[in-house]
Amino acid sequence: MTKKQCFIRILSALLLLFFFHDGFAQQTTHEVKMNYNKKDTAITMKDGVKLYTVIYSPKDTTINYPIILERTPYSCAPYGDTSYARYIGPNPGLMKEKYIFVYQDVRGRYMSEGINTEMSPYLPLKKKSGSDETTDTYETVDWLVKNIKHNNGKVGITGVSYPGFFAAMSMINPHPAIKAVSPQAPMTDEFAGDDAFHNGAFFLMDNFGFINYYGKERNGPTKDYGNGVFNFNPKDAYRFFQSMGPLSNTNNSQFFGNKCELWNEMLKHNTYDDYWQTRYTGQYFKKIKLPVLVVGGWFDAEDLYGALHTYQCIEKGEADNQCKLVMGPWTHGSWKSGEWKFYASHDFNQNTSKVYQDSIETRFFNYYLKEKDSFNIDEASIFETGSNKWTHYNSWPPANCVPVTFYLNSHEKLSLEADKDSNAFEEYVSDPKKPVPYTPGIYGARNNDFMAEDQRFATTRPDVLVFETPPLSKDVTATGAIKVKLQVSLTGSDADFIIKLIDVLPDNEPNFKNAPKGFQMAGYQRLVRADVMRGKFRNSLSKPEPFEPGKITPVDLVLNDVAHDFKKGHRIMIQIQSSWFPLIDMNPQQFMNISEAREKDFIKNNIKIWHDASHQSQIILPILAP
Repeated sequence: MTKKQCFIRILSALLLLFFFHDGFAQQTTHEVKMNYNKKDTAITMKDGVKLYTVIYSPKDTTINYPIILERTPYSCAPYGDTSYARYIGPNPGLMKEKYIFVYQDVRGRYMSEGINTEMSPYLPLKKKSGSDETTDTYETVDWLVKNIKHNNGKVGITGVSYPGFFAAMSMINPHPAIKAVSPQAPMTDEFAGDDAFHNGAFFLMDNFGFINYYGKERNGPTKDYGNGVFNFNPKDAYRFFQSMGPLSNTNNSQFFGNKCELWNEMLKHNTYDDYWQTRYTGQYFKKIKLPVLVVGGWFDAEDLYGALHTYQCIEKGEADNQCKLVMGPWTHGSWKSGEWKFYASHDFNQNTSKVYQDSIETRFFNYYLKEKDSFNIDEASIFETGSNKWTHYNSWPPANCVPVTFYLNSHEKLSLEADKDSNAFEEYVSDPKKPVPYTPGIYGARNNDFMAEDQRFATTRPDVLVFETPPLSKDVTATGAIKVKLQVSLTGSDADFIIKLIDVLPDNEPNFKNAPKGFQMAGYQRLVRADVMRGKFRNSLSKPEPFEPGKITPVDLVLNDVAHDFKKGHRIMIQIQSSWFPLIDMNPQQFMNISEAREKDFIKNNIKIWHDASHQSQIILPILAP
């Protein structure tokens, strides 16, 4: 097993689920070795730092080939001219098409020299001695086109997740040889909505495990970082993090023990300060003219935000940009799998990853790098869940999308009409000692099915509010971002607000094909979209504000886009809660620096969601007009 494959298996529940699991199932090391020559080399940057680079070139040298480059912090192993990977290229079709495939360890990772900075900020004002990911990419591409024999002078850049971030950075001041870029699930804004924080709420479970691996220091280039900062292999993540206690305990000797600079940076920068603002890549995507294919998944727990916002930022820039968006029914990177027909309770009735690879990704690179075939897809290729079909639009969100307001009403009702009662509210007590779990099962790492999981386990809890429509008289299709406007009051000075949009299936819903034994779809409360707002950031991610206890206060948030068809006879449900554990860290429910909070600081909070004539809580769905 190669180092790359080993790493991906270790992180499968944390960051890169299904990244390469089945996508290259029929490729073998022998097949790669039979068709490609491999060369390991080092490319020297202008500041003298050498970046380890692995090059696979077709053995047939009768024609010139384009280059597809992936830059990664996760190792470009196997290392050595005689050690071949089992698979190369973004998908099997592109490997068979024959390209020059290049992989590079980024600065400060694995076999490359230098110092790694997590999500390294772009340096807008270049200095002769300054380097960032844009300059490293530029200098790498320049070296490749000048030194690799039989290349045609055209380069494509791609990558998923962190490599997707590096691909996105290549679009800024690009080398002239770069002709096509595909950032896939790229990190864009880690405080607003990607891996680290969502609206100021820290994603505890994923970051705890990931930074234990990624934050391990090295003494110069290495093929193997060894174990993490500490041993971490819980059987029950809920109990583990509950027993661990506040974030301040994470630096105890059995955990990070102040030995991990990256972890300390996460805890220190817990507002949207300069640290995060300089790392927000979207601000630099205003003049992108390159052909770009942005790819994301509706069930991506890591970087759904990143894919959508990378596309949106490019669209807000150059009017004549060449950017296309693909959003499928995928988890993080699962569009690379050989087969993706099911997810959680969904049966898509087709191999969605194969459709994408053959009809979109392969044709994208073939057209722009080989001038082969055609690439005339629509602006947005969107898989619509619920109806389970591919849809195509000239813009995203679609132009014929209409905002429709649903009001939270008494008696757990969600209605198109506002409540006319006075002094109307629903309330619950949020107890930090008994937080609402994000999933009903027992898992050591994140349950990757949680983004479409049955929410009936939460409906019965007294600290979860439920609002529901009657059965729908016709199909209702939501396409775009979801706006939530709450009117709240609390006894504490801070609180989290988790909002879930749910598709409630009818009581006569049959089980889908190949459903597990004992699985019951009748009455299933299928999660469609959910996210969190840490209340103190309701007005600004940079300047948190306490709540005034007892005062009715507006809290607004925007959930990531959806493309979902609520079928006739289904119900639309909203759930509201104030913990989502251990997906996000527990809020002490007092206005304070949460990373410094102690056990005694965590208090119960009585929370009211108001919905009377003067204080209307509502959710605004983007409904596709007939």
